[in-house]
Amino acid sequence: MFKKIMLFIFSGMLMLNLCGCFALFAGVAGGAGTAVWLSGKLTQEFHTSYQATIDATKAALQALDLQVTKETYGRNVSQIKGSYSDGREMWIDIHRLTDNSTKLEIRVGGVRPDKEAASKVLRKIQSFLAQGLL
Repeated sequence: MFKKIMLFIFSGMLMLNLCGCFALFAGVAGGAGTAVWLSGKLTQEFHTSYQATIDATKAALQALDLQVTKETYGRNVSQIKGSYSDGREMWIDIHRLTDNSTKLEIRVGGVRPDKEAASKVLRKIQSFLAQGLL
């Protein structure tokens, strides 16, 4: 229980420090909470359909001019692999939680994960979900 309370307080403080645009996009996109950095992955839940999340991810990668090297689609889990022009690799896992919710996991960099790059990809995906440009 203490961990949940501390996580809630930390999440609230983190939200206060976010810029207005990011908070707006996260709220409009229906994220189920603050993105969390775990084991080198940036994780975020969305109240959007599985297919809408996949479509937003593909559109975001195209908008960021990131090269997609492999796409694997399943009924409940999909993975999109890509790379930056400097050779850094990127993995995005999309998990179906329910018919109207998904979990997105983003990792950029193999040995040394790049949190800033992963955050940039997440923000772009959120913007596509928020604007409904799919």
